[in-house]
Amino acid sequence: MPRGSHASRDDSDPVPHSSAVVRWILLGIGLAALALGLIGVFLPVLPTTPFLLVAATCFARGSPRLHRRLAESRTFGPTLAEWRRHRAIAWRTKRYALIAMGLSIGVSAIFLVETWWGKAGLVAIGAVAGTWLWRVPSRDRPAHAKAGAPDAPR
Repeated sequence: MPRGSHASRDDSDPVPHSSAVVRWILLGIGLAALALGLIGVFLPVLPTTPFLLVAATCFARGSPRLHRRLAESRTFGPTLAEWRRHRAIAWRTKRYALIAMGLSIGVSAIFLVETWWGKAGLVAIGAVAGTWLWRVPSRDRPAHAKAGAPDAPR
């Protein structure tokens, strides 16, 4: 396959970067992103999915072994596979993440953060992350939940 042609390459068979320094940097960023994603499982202020996508991307070129372990994970593997194949996030995952982020950011901004700039920063980060997540396609999104679609009959 010619260099630079990624259209037919399967991401499940990553090729490590040729530079050891770059591999170590990618490994460090990937581990940090994975740690933040794991924290996000328990602390909804941090969205898990974007951090997992960053970790998988870094591991693909920095540590194929860790990339493979993450991709084969029963917990995170299906989300990563959906992203890799279709550049989409499952509707159930997206809905849970948006609700949990909104609730935790709202509670944090109202009850835990005292300064106005802290509240504003928290809400701004949540708005940016929520907007990004909302705009990512969901192949399994119900027709009645699509933007601009009329509500389903009750």
